[in-house]
Parts: sequence; structure tokens; C-alpha cells
Amino acid sequence: MAKFELKLPKMGESVAEATLTNWLKEVGDKIEADEAVLEIATDKVDSEVPSEVDGVLVEKLFNVDDVVQVGQTIAIIETEGGSDAPKSEEKNQPPKEVLKEVKKQVETAKETTQPAIPVASTADRFYSPLVKNIAAEEKISQQELDAISGTGKDGRVTKNDILEYVENRSSQKAQPQTVIEAKNPASAQAQKPEKPKTPVAVNSGDEIIEMTRMGKLIAHHMVDSTQTSAHVQSFVECDVTNIWNWRNKVKAAFAKREGENLTFTPIFMEAVAKALKDFPMMNISVDGDKIIKRKNINLGMAAALPDGNLIVPVIKNADQLNLVGMSKAVNDLANRARENKLKPDEIQGGTYTVTNVGTFGSIMGTPIINQPQVGILALGAIRKVPAVIETPEGDFIGIRYRMFLSHSYDHRVVNGALGGQFVKRVADYLEAWDVNREY
Repeated sequence: MAKFELKLPKMGESVAEATLTNWLKEVGDKIEADEAVLEIATDKVDSEVPSEVDGVLVEKLFNVDDVVQVGQTIAIIETEGGSDAPKSEEKNQPPKEVLKEVKKQVETAKETTQPAIPVASTADRFYSPLVKNIAAEEKISQQELDAISGTGKDGRVTKNDILEYVENRSSQKAQPQTVIEAKNPASAQAQKPEKPKTPVAVNSGDEIIEMTRMGKLIAHHMVDSTQTSAHVQSFVECDVTNIWNWRNKVKAAFAKREGENLTFTPIFMEAVAKALKDFPMMNISVDGDKIIKRKNINLGMAAALPDGNLIVPVIKNADQLNLVGMSKAVNDLANRARENKLKPDEIQGGTYTVTNVGTFGSIMGTPIINQPQVGILALGAIRKVPAVIETPEGDFIGIRYRMFLSHSYDHRVVNGALGGQFVKRVADYLEAWDVNREY
């Protein structure tokens, strides 16, 4: 018998850890190669970790809700004769004594880090098990922990944040928060958490549904965005008759030659990427009092999931793609989003976002900005409507395909002129579509 270490695989350049959300196998269960052993979560992406070998699960080194670093051993799988394990793993397999010591250290850490002062995550703020353990060891109260400014994603308190707080507290010999409040009533009044909202009455027959993990993340992200950015909207109606007719003319040949369906989305994405090149100050982020002007144009594309939630995969360097390349990227990301197969890196790094509210029949919308971006464009439903058509011979009424473009932007750094000119430029590119264009 040989033992194989199942490690948390690398999931992208910017992903260093993941939260263990569910064990799919129990100790003693037989496992086949490529069979999923556990589920993990990083931000909005849920993934499965498969086994690389056939064997039996003999040890779990982490519990549900624990945060695991990339490369850490999550579980031990016992294999027959060791032949199933990759050679590189066999060469680097640590002695049994080392594994026992690792297990001992994990168990000791769990025993010695039980909170002396209970702290917990709230609906507004998540704390990793590591942060909770440090808070317990350093006797940091829930009130103190909630007051720490987090530098992680969505204001999350990281290991470095809490260690820095502990160091500063020790060097300054700070008194507990309750003492400070007693000495300075005015400060205490200002620092008191908001009063809980009035409980929602639940009547007989009402159904209580627990929000999903992704639903909670989205809710927090939306509230955070509205509290961060000064949202303003501009609307433009756009004539897309030429695009409608051109797509109908070429979509069959396009699908035959490229093996891809030609939808309207890549056409709209191409126009947005062009407009961002024309107005680079829409392709920015805000960091305190500084503006970060992005070099690359990475378009976020809101995609609906089977459970009704939304996820935003990112098309990297969208301005460098032709229509065929854009179509392949859009279709690939949309399909894998629906199958929950996106990689963590594929939903990060966006510099501007496009969402299609027309998919649900809406003619326009006022979308919430995807932080830390400063703009988001909503595409309304394409409608066949009567419209005034201007010609050299005079104006007349005709049937046209039209849609609304709704642009939400951060009024802290984007004024009405820039926000309006940008969305108008997108409309101009769409209306000027060449009906004789080769795809």
C-alpha cells in the first residue's frame, strides 16, 4: 500500500486560496481516478477537486468552511502498491513520520485555537477560520474584529490585516474598545453599529428560503457598489436594422465555416471595445483619490446561471479580437458559465462590463456598476417599431429594428458629457454597420 497526497491544485495566477465547501467522499470510501472528492469555492466560482489516482480515502486534513492554500495537502488517499500515483509524487512523497507530524500539528492547532472570545462571520462580513483563530488567540472581541479595515476582496479581513492590528495594538498598548468608548462617549456613539432593522413578519403559509452562497456574495457586492459609486445613467436609442439584416444573411454560412453560432452579443462587444479605445477614461478604476487608467480592455459579460444568479466572465484584450475570435470567446465563456466550469481567473480582471437585459424582455435597465470598474452598459431588447427615416428626398415612416442602450457610470470620476458621449459612440458604431461586411 502507498499513500497519495491530494493537494489543492493551482486555479489561476491570482488565486492563492479556496474555501472547502463540501466533502463528496468520506473516510473509507473507494475513489476512482478523476472522480471528485470535494468541492471548493473561490469568490463566485465553485469547483470540484478530483483524485489523480484510484484508491481509498483514509484521511481528511481539513473541515468544511476551512480555507486551504494552493498546494496544501487536503486529504490522504491509500493506493494499491503505489503504482497509481504519479512518479513525481512518489519521488517527493514525504516519510510517514512527516505525515504523522503534519496531522499532529493540524490536530494540535485545532485544539489550541478554540475561540476564548467567540467571533463569527455576519451577513455583511465573512471571516476565514484562520482570522477567527488569530482573533481568539489574541482575545480580539467581535466588536474589535468588525472595526478592522479589511484589504481583501469586498473588504475582507486578511491574515496580514489582523496581524497588523495586533502589532499596532501591542505597540500602542491600546485599551479594549469598551474602555475607549467609556472615556469618549461621543466617539462611542459614532462607532456604534447600526441598529438592527425591524424584523420581517412571517405569516402562516409563508415559505422561508435560505439564500445561496453565491446569492449572498452578489447581494453584498451590489450593496457595496451602490455605497461606493455615485450612480448616474444615460440612455440612447439605437437603430440596428443593418445588423439584424446582415446577421440573418450570414449566420448560416458563419456557423458552417466557423462551427459557431453568430449571436448579437459579439457584435455589440466589438462596438463597446472600439468605443473604449476612443474614450480611454471609461476604462479606469478608482483607488481612493487616484485613478488607475487600464492598459488592457477586458470586457466583462454578464451571463445567467441555471439557478437564476448571474456571473461575469471576462473577455481579455477584447479590442484585439476580430468578430470570429469574439464569437468564439463569447460562446465558450457563456457555455462554461452555464455548466459551472469557469476558472477563477476567468471572472477577474474586467475593466468594463456589458449586461444584456433584453434577454429577459426588458427594453432598458439601470445596472449596478461592477466594482472597481466605473461603467456598465445594459443592452435592451431589439424591437421592430415604426420610425422616422431621413432621406435626401425627404422623411418617411418605416419599420426598423431598434434598441435602447442604458449606460450606468460612476459620477465621482465620469461626468455626464463623457458618460453620454461614450454610449452615443457605441450606438454610432452599431448604426454604421456595413451590410456588405465580410466576417
